Amino acid sequence: MVHSLEIKLSPADAADDGIIRKVALEAIGWPATGEEATVKVKRRSLDARGSKPVFRLKVSVYISEQEPTPPSFIQSLRPLPSSAPRVIIVGAGPAGYFAALELLELGLKPIVVDRGKDVRSRRRDLRAIQQFGIVDPHSNYCFGEGGAGTYSDGKLYTRAHKRGSIEKVLQLLVAHGAKEEILFDAHPHIGSNKLPGIVMAIRETIINNGGEVLFDAAVTDFIMDNRRITGVVTADGREIEGHALILATGHSARDIYQLLHRKGIEIEAKSFALGVRIEHPQALIDEIQYKQNPRDKHLPASSYKLSCQVGGKGVYSFCMCPGGLIVPAATAPGEIVVNGMSMSRRDSAFANSGIVTSIDVEDLPPLLSGEEQVFAAMNFQQSVERKMFNAGDGSQKAPAQRLTDFVNGHISSTLGRTSYIPGLFAAPLHQLLPPFVYKRLKEGVRDFGKKMKGYYTEEAMVVAVESRTSAPVRIPRNPDTLMHDGCIGLFPAGEGAGYAGGIVSAAMDGQRVAAAVASFCKKDAIY
Repeated sequence: MVHSLEIKLSPADAADDGIIRKVALEAIGWPATGEEATVKVKRRSLDARGSKPVFRLKVSVYISEQEPTPPSFIQSLRPLPSSAPRVIIVGAGPAGYFAALELLELGLKPIVVDRGKDVRSRRRDLRAIQQFGIVDPHSNYCFGEGGAGTYSDGKLYTRAHKRGSIEKVLQLLVAHGAKEEILFDAHPHIGSNKLPGIVMAIRETIINNGGEVLFDAAVTDFIMDNRRITGVVTADGREIEGHALILATGHSARDIYQLLHRKGIEIEAKSFALGVRIEHPQALIDEIQYKQNPRDKHLPASSYKLSCQVGGKGVYSFCMCPGGLIVPAATAPGEIVVNGMSMSRRDSAFANSGIVTSIDVEDLPPLLSGEEQVFAAMNFQQSVERKMFNAGDGSQKAPAQRLTDFVNGHISSTLGRTSYIPGLFAAPLHQLLPPFVYKRLKEGVRDFGKKMKGYYTEEAMVVAVESRTSAPVRIPRNPDTLMHDGCIGLFPAGEGAGYAGGIVSAAMDGQRVAAAVASFCKKDAIY
């Protein structure tokens, strides 16, 4: 017999498995000492709307039976036959790696090719950006094993419920080392200190089951046979052949977009979002959201989600990182780009969030036809990043203002503390940002200050520029086959293709594309 119910507990009680069990059993009238009863939490969410925050838990009580155990993905894998189709995957981010896992399950051989380094070696290049302002264009916060998500908090929340199985993605993460809490938390996250180990475990699964993973292998050309793609060429001259190509390069691979265009493969300009990172003391956000300072030790660092319309265009918080850090996310020298991340404990003294506005193609200056139009959004994005860099001293120090000065159009005479290791310098962001972007952000912040009392404060730092929210280019694909209509065997996937936004949605898209590749290979009589 199974009983499903919802219980409401204080933060301290919700952290105690014994109390959860006791309350659940009392609710169904079962003796607390009944050994034949098993209590499992199925959903946990924090409700901070009242005077005191509480946790709402959905639990299942199993009487004289065990909770069903999901099948083990790794144990279900079988050795690949020598005739298994070879599928090239460009990009070792969530879309690429989860596509590889799905291909193994379907009996195809994944060959993952990534421009960057393995996740452990990648750390040295992140340190070089933070401490010395040296940007490696192939190994940074966006490029390398695990993709951009590895070092951006590991948030696992998505609304893309119709795109695939969120549960399967989460189960795979748990199978590779994530805590089981991600299976039932309403807003799960892993943390940038935990994700590298999980990413390495996924790589081991791929290799141990017949796949390949190649690092320091930037793709510089596609091998084409008429309209069919048959392989890739890497920077060191290697030619890698396959029956199909999954392109999962992430949202910042500008050279891949340019390569597609040169090869005559259709791409199109796409809307994205651009803005700033706003950083508050975490204690201030806790006081606003929980009405506590200091917060209860059983409560997580508080977060927020804000949005409004300014002149018919959205302004909203993006990738909010409670207890987090602002990090330099440029992918080439001569750019300033910032992003947010958190460790698993979310114990930094700062809270930061992107505050961005939608950039539609019609927002951009009039352009000539042809190549400039295709790259209109991408070139606009890059021009803003370079402008921020040129305003500084040639390092990765980021331009900043106090929030009140940002809104009032004043250069800050002093700046507050920040988590951004390269450092900040006072700059007129109200002049450096494109006028229409600044106007929307300014009005948006004013609105947020009314909705969230205490948000609008000189204690908050505005740091620019948050520009890598999503890809500014889309690689079109057929909605039925998921293959590019103009290039046989090319399957765009994930954020870089314009079909996902975040770790989970990218992973699900990778799985969907892998299934489409399997169907393509069967129809092509390859296996």
